[in-house]
Amino acid sequence: MFDRELWNEIGMTLGRNKLRTFLTAFGVGWGIFMLVVMLGAANGLRHGTEKAFSGWATNSAFIWTQRTSMPYHGFARGRYFNFNNDDIDAIKREVPGVQYLAPRNQLGGWRGSNNVVRGNKTGPFNIYGDVPDIIRIQSVAVDSGRFLNEKDMLDERKVCVIGKRVRELLFDSTEAVIGDHIRVNGVYFRVVGVHHAMRSEGSEEEDNTVYIPFSTFQAAFNYHNIVGWFSVTAKDGVEVGQVEEGIKKLMARRHDVDPNDQMAFGSFNLAEQFGKMNMLLVGISGLSWIVGVMTLLAGAIGISNIMLVVVKERTKEIGVRRALGAAPRVIRKQIIMESLVLTVLAGYSGLVLGVGLLELVQSFGMEGDFFVRPEVDLSTAITALIVLIISGLVAGLIPASRALRIKAVDALRAE
Repeated sequence: MFDRELWNEIGMTLGRNKLRTFLTAFGVGWGIFMLVVMLGAANGLRHGTEKAFSGWATNSAFIWTQRTSMPYHGFARGRYFNFNNDDIDAIKREVPGVQYLAPRNQLGGWRGSNNVVRGNKTGPFNIYGDVPDIIRIQSVAVDSGRFLNEKDMLDERKVCVIGKRVRELLFDSTEAVIGDHIRVNGVYFRVVGVHHAMRSEGSEEEDNTVYIPFSTFQAAFNYHNIVGWFSVTAKDGVEVGQVEEGIKKLMARRHDVDPNDQMAFGSFNLAEQFGKMNMLLVGISGLSWIVGVMTLLAGAIGISNIMLVVVKERTKEIGVRRALGAAPRVIRKQIIMESLVLTVLAGYSGLVLGVGLLELVQSFGMEGDFFVRPEVDLSTAITALIVLIISGLVAGLIPASRALRIKAVDALRAE
């Protein structure tokens, strides 16, 4: 490895035809470059997906009522109905696998907003009635104060936790927020906490949200016994889809809905969506490896072919060396080292350029909600280098075998 004459000879051989050497090396470098960039892009999509789902329990589902599409027990089709408070205990009691259950209400219905007033300042915000367990399903980052607790629920306290945007619009930057009051539909609520969004996707909506105890919400806004929808998570080892279907069947029985009515209940299975995204990302990562390795293999084949040409050009030289007593291992070592050096130098250059491009993408902020931190980790880089070295060795084996088959007498006769 530290034979100066060997390295000088490698340099002279590769430098004889610089254009041919560059074009051959370009194929290998491009293969590694493509592999690194594609794997980095796949990681960027993975990080973006994780960021989009951050703050949510990925084994969760959301269930609400819709109009019935089938008549049942004397009720006509097209009937509206609502969940109620008794359904909460029924689900906990009769549906196995439920870990956390959070009944929810929203003033004005889904995506509805209501004016919130403080002094002479007013703003349209989302008003939710929630139980403390909602933070087990949808994480809430509290900047100051606290979140809702069980005592708030039991005593039907008129307290609230406001979003960062609510605080900015209704309060001056120098004003104390905790302990002050806001008014919603004529009802005053004392602010006990300020929260902010934990993710970029949907952050504006979350920062415009006001959380009120579920029991207080029902009493203050005449919702009485109504539950808008349920957020639920499954225990470890239980698929949330099973829990989702169990809740639908139980609710159909409790609310006189045909068990075959597919339109009576709406739901969103976050675990299913998360699983689909993960499968897609695994597929993209696998495709990146396949494309990158195949491109690298094509480059290695190119190097092998060029080395065959080099061996043919050096037929007399190899013959003379064999005639002077050069051992086969010396000839083999020379050819394989030339192939390996060319492959590694070209591949390392492609690796550096690929990593550099990914760094530039991050430095110039060329990212989005679903594309964050495109990068390759150390293990991936090491794996790429190992693949590169193996490719260089394989590329040199055939030319080395060809060189060893050259007989000294035939080589000296060659033109």
